[in-house]
Formats: sequence, C-alpha cells, structure tokens
Amino acid sequence: MSGAAPAPQDDEPRIGPNAILQTIGVLDRHLGRAERDRVMRLAGVPVPPPDSGMLPESQCRAVHQALRVDQGEAAEGLLWLSGLATGDYILANRIPGFAKAIIRVLPGFLGARLLAAAITKHAWTFVGSGRFRVESFRPLTFRIDDNPLRAAAAERPSCFWHAAVFERLFGTLVWPEVTVEEISCASVSGGPCLFVLHPQGKKTAMPSSVHSG
Repeated sequence: MSGAAPAPQDDEPRIGPNAILQTIGVLDRHLGRAERDRVMRLAGVPVPPPDSGMLPESQCRAVHQALRVDQGEAAEGLLWLSGLATGDYILANRIPGFAKAIIRVLPGFLGARLLAAAITKHAWTFVGSGRFRVESFRPLTFRIDDNPLRAAAAERPSCFWHAAVFERLFGTLVWPEVTVEEISCASVSGGPCLFVLHPQGKKTAMPSSVHSG
C-alpha cells in the first residue's frame, strides 16, 4: 500500500518544502533519478520546484511513506540523510549569523535553551497539524503529538527524519558529540513521539544503513 496523497485542500496544514526537496536530493545521489521518480509516482506527488514554499502536509507524508514502502528498511537511512541535509539547509539559510554566534559562545545548557526556544517558535514548519513542545530540559526532550510524518506502523521508533534534523542543529551549534534518541514513537505505541538529546553522545538507534560519502 502506498502513501499516495489526496488532492491538497486550500486550508490544509503545510510543512516546509525540505521534507520533500532534501529527500529528493538524497534519492538522486544514492539511488538515482529513476528510483527517485518511482518513489514520487508511488506517492502520487509531483516533484516540487527548488524554490517551493510550504507544501501540503499530505504530500510530505505521502513521499515519506512511499519511500518506506519502496525501500523497506533502507528507507530509514535515507530519511536520516534527508534530515541531516534539512538541518544543514536551516543552518545555512534560516538562522541568522549573529544568532548562531551567540548560541555557540553560550554555555551548553543556555545555548540549548535558546535553540530549543527558536525551534519551538517555528515548530509549525516541521510538524504541520502536529503539536510540538519541550517536554523536559533535564535531559532536553522534545515531544511531537500527532506527528504527521510518522510511519503508518513500525516495530521500533522510526522518526529518523526529525531526529536527524535535531541532531544536526544541536551538534553544530551546541554539543558537538550530541546524539538524538527517539524513546517513544506514535508509529509503535500510538502515543507521542519523544526525542531525547544526549549531549555527550550515546549509542542510539541511528539506521545501520547510513554510510558516509
């Protein structure tokens, strides 16, 4: 069964275009254009132009789900790479240089709070109709209720795209050794998706299919 998207409605919640654009880029680099086009056909979503604005939530969900259907377990690593690329885009284009400089020079716990506040303010761009909040600061834990990009069903936490975005942002600006662990996932339990940040690193469920290069 594919994640084919229904026709978007004018009042449908939207998600930032990198949920699709960076995924397309990863597919082009790692699988090739033909495989990318197959995933997009399976999703029933047209390839958006590079300068797209916010995209319908249903289209973003359909692309991620189609990738899972088409690539199976390998989709985890591809979504992780897409999340890292999305984090790189945010760092380069969405966080002002002076803000990055301030976060970097602050003690870790203060820089983390400042970055977490900025993420919360702009959470609508990556959770759409879902709800985001900081669940805890010790350890720093993010919560997403009704995550629209979650898998339809999974045997273990599988929101690799979101986890990778958080890891790239905090790893670059706050804690170089940070890892992000999803300890609860709506795809598994139906509850919230919970992401714990480990400043000093911890062996996590990062996809084994992720390779450098």
